[in-house]
Amino acid sequence: MTMSPSEFLIRELRRRRVAAGLSQEALGELMHFSGSHVSSVETGQRPPTPKFLKVADEVLNTGGLLMSIYEDLVKADESPVWAREWLYYEEQAEALRTFENTTIPGLLQTEAYARAIFESGGLLTPGEVERRVAARMERQAVLRRENPPQFTVVLDAGVLRRSVGGPEVMREQLLHLVEIAKELPHVRLQVVPESVGAYPGLGGAFIIATLPENEDVAYLDHQAPGQVVVGGPVLAWILKAWEAIRSEALPHQQSIELIAEAARRWAT
Repeated sequence: MTMSPSEFLIRELRRRRVAAGLSQEALGELMHFSGSHVSSVETGQRPPTPKFLKVADEVLNTGGLLMSIYEDLVKADESPVWAREWLYYEEQAEALRTFENTTIPGLLQTEAYARAIFESGGLLTPGEVERRVAARMERQAVLRRENPPQFTVVLDAGVLRRSVGGPEVMREQLLHLVEIAKELPHVRLQVVPESVGAYPGLGGAFIIATLPENEDVAYLDHQAPGQVVVGGPVLAWILKAWEAIRSEALPHQQSIELIAEAARRWAT
């Protein structure tokens, strides 16, 4: 079976640690990280930061091997192993609830809109952009599978006005939302109007997945790799925030009309 770059990096870290005769706890102590931190990196639950890898290279005397793997291979990996935990939850979910205050959610993005996001800032090579666009488009199959999840989306109205890729891309994207809402009855869209002012959604975007066992799991979207939240007070806070945010949103049909009007404005 082919090993991904991120899996290769983790395997090499574990191999070097074992060869040095160190437990996870012992390596963590030498690196000034906790043993649980080392464990979470080795199991793919936490992304290894450049700082972590540089220290690991020094302590394990690898000659900079781990950082080289990260720089040369892992940076271009559109689905690193530590991101797969959420992808698993997303695929298993019976319901997905998402709030976005900056962009259209990935599961509803057009190819052009997604490409414009990945191209922004010039942080990715053209090849990396195309790989990430392809991965995003592939993820959208979850909405068209047999027995798809109920997908409820709440958008901040500012998302409809933020230019991503220019007027034509925005018009196409917003019309795509309208068509999706008509075509897929399990997709429900709501918009928080600008008249609301300050509300809990200003704190940032998140997704909640309800699994077959009726367990809720959340994903906090950050600039860096996002955070999966399972249980505890943080999840409880996210669930409360969802209810507060949705209470400020317009109903589905009214929201669709608002999105369609925004699409018409982008055409002028």
